[in-house]
Amino acid sequence: MQYPVPANEMERIMTLADFNLDLASFNNDFAGLARLAAKIAGTEMSHVNLIDAFMQWTISFYGLEGDLKPREESVCQYTIAGNGSPFEVVDMSADDRFKERDYVADEPFLKYYYGVPLRYEQYNLGSLCVLDKNCHHITPEKAEMLSAIAEEIVHRLAMYKHMEEQKAEMREVREVQKKVVHDIRGPLSGILGVSNMLVEQGNDNTMDEVLEFAGMIQQSSQSLIQLADEIMENEHRRNVALGAGETNIVLLREKLALLYAPQARVKNLLFTVKAVGTLIDMPFASKRLMQVVGNLVSNAIKFTPKFGKVTVALEIQVTDNGKRLVIEIADTGAGLTDEQLHTLNNGGPLQTAPGTAGEKGFGFGLTLVRHLINEMCGTLSVECMVDGGTCFTVSLPVGKQKQA
Repeated sequence: MQYPVPANEMERIMTLADFNLDLASFNNDFAGLARLAAKIAGTEMSHVNLIDAFMQWTISFYGLEGDLKPREESVCQYTIAGNGSPFEVVDMSADDRFKERDYVADEPFLKYYYGVPLRYEQYNLGSLCVLDKNCHHITPEKAEMLSAIAEEIVHRLAMYKHMEEQKAEMREVREVQKKVVHDIRGPLSGILGVSNMLVEQGNDNTMDEVLEFAGMIQQSSQSLIQLADEIMENEHRRNVALGAGETNIVLLREKLALLYAPQARVKNLLFTVKAVGTLIDMPFASKRLMQVVGNLVSNAIKFTPKFGKVTVALEIQVTDNGKRLVIEIADTGAGLTDEQLHTLNNGGPLQTAPGTAGEKGFGFGLTLVRHLINEMCGTLSVECMVDGGTCFTVSLPVGKQKQA
């Protein structure tokens, strides 16, 4: 079957990546809008879906909880492939493209689909779709209201993007604040020392005015020192706990296991995510991390045959230049040819190919991954395993790096 791909697909997934959304963290945040969409359409269910290079992410729902779904199994892939117009299927059970899908042929036996693109600038990032077990018809008035809801969802997503950018700026301000506090401690300590000396020697010199002035310096200096200590202590507490936009290996391992175990289970794969080393609680930035790791894990599952293995290893390694997050994704698939291996390790693209169970390849996943890793000042390497299969290794700097 030929699957639809938007003409601007590479730019589209880059735009979605630039939103820097943790697609796994949405806790039905748009539930009110999803419910409103279903009520307007007169359907039992509705979903808010975003689609990246490999997967469809249901970030909100009403009536039917959504799950992480391979892109080629979705109906919304057809919605995002259009020019911004809604996509409607009156009876999916009578449509050759969808009639054999498990959600049509089995519970919940869906029939009707109407999807409105979530359009940001000229890119369709996902879809607001309404669903039902019975056939429906959307009037022009209802279609206009559903489009308005889709616009509101995109507006809120843009606000999330703006908030993340503001949080990043605030983190930079806190770093400057810590440096300022550190820099003023020395001079203030000196002032405090001089004032103490004046207080101790003042009676010998019978300098009442100097004593009074020195006492004022001492009191003010002590207050400033206490304030500096308080700011530094608060910063330390913030750094120990996970802050906004941060994760650690423990949480990353749990999230990967939760999201991708169902996809692996469909192919009877042994899927393992393990934490290595002692720094598993160390906080590091989560920005774009799931987009990188998720694409590589999906790719590994896609090219691993049934009853094979996909293993993810997560570790913080200490190097001479600082700490690095090292992620290894190994599979027992067919592996790569020498030509493919050379192409990948030299930054070239691979031609898309179907997975071992016929899964669709869209040809943009690894290109996106390499682009994101370069932006994060990291590296990506690929090697063929001795006993078959492929291992992708991502290395990303975390924390402060030492100057060479």
